[in-house]
Amino acid sequence: MRTPNDVSGDALLAALSALSNPHRLRVIAVLADGRQYVSQLAREMNMSRPLLTVHLRKLEAAGLVNGSLELSEDGKAMKFYELAQFAFVLTPQTVAEAAKTLSGGDHDA
Repeated sequence: MRTPNDVSGDALLAALSALSNPHRLRVIAVLADGRQYVSQLAREMNMSRPLLTVHLRKLEAAGLVNGSLELSEDGKAMKFYELAQFAFVLTPQTVAEAAKTLSGGDHDA
């Protein structure tokens, strides 16, 4: 589990970017009740599977959700997602410490 005060600047940017979208915030809210199969999650959120997959990939890349592929009894591949354990404490000090660890590149884009 990522502890609140040891997050790198790049990880913090990825998490904040992932959470900056209302659909992804809703995904987090739904998954807070437990893991779900992609199709079930898409129905619950009234969202197409392709669009949901885009949002899930962004959340997974940021380390906020974990996906796992499982086989049903009839051999069908099913992708499940659940929340990863994460916590971020945003204070001027923790942001300043995270900023010191940013990799190269333009982070204002």
